[in-house]
Amino acid sequence: MSQATLSSGRLRHELAPWARIAGLAVCALLTLGPVVWTVSTSLRTPAEAFDLPPSLIPANPSTEAYRGVFDQIDVWLLALNSTLVTGLIAAGQMVTAGLAGYAFARLEFRFKKPLFGLVLATMMVPLQVTVVPVFLVLKSMSLTDTLLGLIVPAFPTAFGTFLMRQYFLGMPKDLGEAAMLDGAGPWRTFRSVYAPLAAPGLAIVGVLAFNYHWNEFFRPLILETSGQNYTLPLGLVSLQGNLGTGSISVVLAGVVLSMIPAVAVFVVGQRPLREGITSAGVNR
Repeated sequence: MSQATLSSGRLRHELAPWARIAGLAVCALLTLGPVVWTVSTSLRTPAEAFDLPPSLIPANPSTEAYRGVFDQIDVWLLALNSTLVTGLIAAGQMVTAGLAGYAFARLEFRFKKPLFGLVLATMMVPLQVTVVPVFLVLKSMSLTDTLLGLIVPAFPTAFGTFLMRQYFLGMPKDLGEAAMLDGAGPWRTFRSVYAPLAAPGLAIVGVLAFNYHWNEFFRPLILETSGQNYTLPLGLVSLQGNLGTGSISVVLAGVVLSMIPAVAVFVVGQRPLREGITSAGVNR
């Protein structure tokens, strides 16, 4: 092998890490760029919000836009509704996904495979297709325009069931067999043996459910009519009137406020997410 070929291979080897870093930096810039611009514009005055070319750092940072958000909408009520709805949905999905995933992974019953295929098939059905039947069922139960009507229909989760089934399949069967030899039934085996080991996987389901339903807009728009039952994304729509007056800073300040809880949950749940993904890979 010639010296030139060796030098070329060595150069590519040395540049490979820098190429990966550069690629990740570009991806991070494309992802965080709009978020940084949103936060920056929310701190501008209305007159400064439309400066061309825009500056990354506001010349005169101001929190006036955030005060405008609190003056125009009841942020605390909207945040309370969103926290209640998303928190209960996340907890409910952790329970239903854990139980269904364990049943499909470890229990034997008739039509198990067709039923699991039917569960996966629901992932391909758009929400817009099922919202009318769901609305009619909730109306017959007098649950429309209530927070409970938003919470209960969201408990079943096809993706969470699939995720937890794969998670349970990666666990050793010997643990459950040993528990059954000691006299434990299916429920005791799940509760005492498998559920504690599946905590990272359940954390993944909970974090993803919270972040998805915190930003959910379509279902609350259809099911809720009273302002007292609005969630935060739905309540922020009333700020769009500021666009006509040029106060885009107020709109983006509301967007920033709505992002804070979701970001906080993701930061707190980042470690369980990593542990869940890593342990699932190790189990396989």
